[in-house]
Amino acid sequence: MHRMFEVLIEFWNSTGYANLTWQHIVMISISCILLYLAIAKKFEPLLLVPIAFGMLLTNLPISGLMDIGDTVIKALNPETAGATAEMLSNPTAKMLVEGIPMQVHTETPGGLLSYFYMGNKLGIFPPLIFLGVGAMTDFGPLIANPKSLFLGAAAQFGIFFTFTGAILMGFTPQEASSIGIIGGADGPTAILLTSILAPELLGPIAVAAYSYMALVPVIQPPIMNALTTKEERMIKMKQLRPVSKAEKVIFPILVTAVVSLLLPPASALIGLLMFGNLLKESLVTDRLSKTAQNELINIVTILLGISVGATAKAEHFLKLDTIQIIVLGVVAFAVGTASGVVIAKLMNKILGGNAINPLIGSAGVSAVPMAARVSQTVGQKENPSNFLLMHAMGPNVAGVIGSAVAAGVLLTLFN
Repeated sequence: MHRMFEVLIEFWNSTGYANLTWQHIVMISISCILLYLAIAKKFEPLLLVPIAFGMLLTNLPISGLMDIGDTVIKALNPETAGATAEMLSNPTAKMLVEGIPMQVHTETPGGLLSYFYMGNKLGIFPPLIFLGVGAMTDFGPLIANPKSLFLGAAAQFGIFFTFTGAILMGFTPQEASSIGIIGGADGPTAILLTSILAPELLGPIAVAAYSYMALVPVIQPPIMNALTTKEERMIKMKQLRPVSKAEKVIFPILVTAVVSLLLPPASALIGLLMFGNLLKESLVTDRLSKTAQNELINIVTILLGISVGATAKAEHFLKLDTIQIIVLGVVAFAVGTASGVVIAKLMNKILGGNAINPLIGSAGVSAVPMAARVSQTVGQKENPSNFLLMHAMGPNVAGVIGSAVAAGVLLTLFN
C-alpha cells in the first residue's frame, strides 16, 4: 500500500499540474485572450492563432517543446585513435580536437518547436514570408501614385523615435534597433533584424511585433480619429491611373537593384519580396506565383507563428526588460501611425484642396493589407460612399519597402 502511494506521488510530480506556477498561469491566460481575439473577434487569425497556440504549448510545464537538445563531445575508444573519420562507422559526427579523435553525440533530441524556431533564428523564414507577400502584392497603386513613398517613409519615423527612447532607457544600440523595428509593423523584418543584432531579445520582440500587427484594427483607429477632422476623413480621392505591365515588371527589378546596392544587408528581404512580385507580374511563372502565394507562405506562416509564440516562456517573458519592450513596441507603432497621418495632412495642405485623405497615411506602416483595410473602414464610417482601399495600398506597400530599408540602415550602422 505504501509503495502504491509512492508511485502515485511520483506520477503526480511528473505531471504538468504539479509543476504549474503563477507565471505559467499568467502566460496561459494571455494566450487564451489572444485566441479569443483571433477566433471570436477575427483579429488577423492567420497570425494570432498560431502565435497564441504556440504560447499555450510552451507554457505547459514539462512539455519540453522548446527544449534545446544536449550535445556531448566524447573521446573515441583508444583502439580507434588511428582511424580516420571516414573509417569510423558510427553515424554520429566525428571531429578532431588537438589531434585526438572525438565523437559528437546527441544525448537528448530537443523539443519539436525548438527545431521550427531555427527557421527564425537562422533568418530563413522571414525572407520566405516576404517572397509570399511579394507574390500577393500589387504595387500598382504605389507606381500610379509615387507620392505614397513619402507616406511609407514617414511611418518609419516610429522606428527611429523608439530607437532613441530605448537608448535613453539604457538598451544597447543593437537592442534599441531591434526594439525600434517593431514600429514598422513588419514581423519578418523584426525577426530577421533581431536574430542578427540582439538574438537574446528575439522572443519578446517577435511576439510583440506579430501581436501588434494582429491588433492593427484596435490600435490605429483612435489615433487616426484623434489627428483628423471629420471633413478630412470624408475627403474623396481621384481614381488612380492605370499602370502598364511593363511598369509592373520593371518596378521589382529596379527596386531590388537600387536598394540592394545602397543597403546590402537589406538584400534578402527586398530581394525575395521583389522576386515574389516579379513571379506574379511577369505572367509567365503562374505555377511558381501560386505556390508562393498559397502553399509556401501558408506552411511558413504556421511554422513561424507557432515557434514565435513558443518563445514566450513564462520564465523568460515575465521580466522587466520584456515589459519595457512591449511598451516601447506600442509607442513605436503608435508614433509610426501618427507620423503617417500627420505627413498626409501636411501633403494635403501643400498640394491644396482635397488631394489626399489623411487616413491613408496610417497605412504607411507595413502591415499589409491590414492597415489599408483600417483606412478604408475608418473612412467609410464618415462617408459610406468613400473607397480608400486602393489609395491606402500605395503607402501600405511603400511601408513594406520602407521597413526593409530601415532594417538595412540599422544593420549597416550597428552590425
